[in-house]
Amino acid sequence: MNQSFSNTLKKLRTKSGLSQQSLADMMFVTRPTIARWESGTRLPDAMMIRRLAEILGVNVDYLMSAASQSDERPNVLMVDDRKPVLTGGLPVLEKALPNANIVGYTNTEQAIEYAKNNTIALAFLDIEIRNMSGLDLCKILLDINPRTNIIFLTAYSEYSLDAWNTGASGFMLKPITVEGVKEQLKNLRYPFFGGDSN
Repeated sequence: MNQSFSNTLKKLRTKSGLSQQSLADMMFVTRPTIARWESGTRLPDAMMIRRLAEILGVNVDYLMSAASQSDERPNVLMVDDRKPVLTGGLPVLEKALPNANIVGYTNTEQAIEYAKNNTIALAFLDIEIRNMSGLDLCKILLDINPRTNIIFLTAYSEYSLDAWNTGASGFMLKPITVEGVKEQLKNLRYPFFGGDSN
């Protein structure tokens, strides 16, 4: 439940003199959608947050910052069948995403099992994995939870077109870096709440 965003949205809407229905009409959503955002039970995606910022006359970073202040530690998954890449990448993710619960797997079956038992907010997937394509793994993870943000990791830029056709949020060339991760977080389909808000 994200009370910081819900309280901020309600305050801004009231200050603008808008009812929930009026804001819903301007956003092209239903009034119950606005009510869920204001109760903290749901969060709008990044595109909706940008539209809200425009309608309410505030900087989009202000709303994104409010959305990032969640009570829960979101789960971030990294899957790469090469152990050195995984052990090198996990500390980078921990540094870039200090408020998240970071887990890694070299085995896709174990990663899928983890995803079935835990809500994954963000997954970093190698495209070439020994027993399964990262593109196929992406589809499985999105079947489990359609709101999972997927970012592909690879050493080969020619995979980027295939990656975009999966519904992924991003694509990174290896090696993974803190700056690269933070840059990817700006383009997620769904706001991600594990990063440093500074």
